[in-house]
Amino acid sequence: MHKIKFYPVGNGDTSQIVLENGKRILLDYRHVKSSEDNKGPEINLCQTLRDELADDDRDYFDVVAFTHGDKDHIENSTEFFWFEYKKEFQGGDRIKINELWVPAALIIEDLTNDTLSTEIAFWRQEARHRLIKGSGIKVFSGPDKLKDWLESKDLTVESRQHLIVHAGTVVDTFNSENDGIEFFSHSPFVKQVDEGDDLRNGAALVFNVRLKSGTEIYDYFCVGDSDCSVLEDIVSISKTKGNEDRLEWDLYSVPHHCSHHALSPEKGEKETYPIAGVKELLLKGREGSYVLCSSNEIADNHAAYEQKMPPHIQARHCYENYNNQVCGCRVIVTMEESPEANPQPVVFKFESHGVYIEAMAAASGISYVASQRTPRAG
Repeated sequence: MHKIKFYPVGNGDTSQIVLENGKRILLDYRHVKSSEDNKGPEINLCQTLRDELADDDRDYFDVVAFTHGDKDHIENSTEFFWFEYKKEFQGGDRIKINELWVPAALIIEDLTNDTLSTEIAFWRQEARHRLIKGSGIKVFSGPDKLKDWLESKDLTVESRQHLIVHAGTVVDTFNSENDGIEFFSHSPFVKQVDEGDDLRNGAALVFNVRLKSGTEIYDYFCVGDSDCSVLEDIVSISKTKGNEDRLEWDLYSVPHHCSHHALSPEKGEKETYPIAGVKELLLKGREGSYVLCSSNEIADNHAAYEQKMPPHIQARHCYENYNNQVCGCRVIVTMEESPEANPQPVVFKFESHGVYIEAMAAASGISYVASQRTPRAG
């Protein structure tokens, strides 16, 4: 079976796709230092991932994808991974990356002098090193700014075209026949990098992840921290280009820790009302679908309705409303599902006869099927 694991890391993102053939894809990495005493509430991500890899006799991921370079998606990652370009980040029990996936914005983003020793700067250098070398990386989007950067290194876009993935195409690293999975790149678009002023959230990776199990197929709409305008563009362009099926989903990962900005510029008093394109996307959920929020617990009290930072209770009400409209299963918040004394990932299993979510194994150590959906034929 294929599995997708969402780790309870607070208001941050880390998830892992474990394929039936054993390949592993990690999306983002946020390790909270205070979790190292193993008392929660966040999971000790560093130790958890090491243990999972050791159980599989591995010291590497097939792919590590950073949707963008904000701290809550890369925090403490430079202490965990093996870097090809930097000897100080090698050796010991560091985890290797066969292929690194990054948005083009991460490579070309200008950094100020006081940020050159931060984690985003180290990842920018690692991505640049691999792109110059010509292997071990996929760069998403081919803006003019990337072309200019390559030419500054006496390289051409043509010489690195095999490493560049354009919006509206399938990544060639995996295929449904051999791996049971394919990644269709929705975003970033060229204009988001060349014309946009937000090289993080606005130019983040967004995928349709299509999983095949037996004769059945399932769709996971995997979003970085994109706002509602980006999602509306994705819907419009997908329809124009004949890729509307790539908007359908059985599992939807909510952008930006249940922020209203992924739905509408206006938070709303009791519920956020999504703009037209996002509403259309939310209604693409299939019967039995799930919505996953990687965020802190979402309180339902007066203070929650007034708070500025996510998660937003108004956004949660919106997702619950539309999940009910498509006869979905439920909206899941990572930090609400995980027992504080023994944090555990939320695990979805994709099998030939349905999608299952495992219950937490806090007390008994036994996981069981909580719910399932009826599969569709491929």
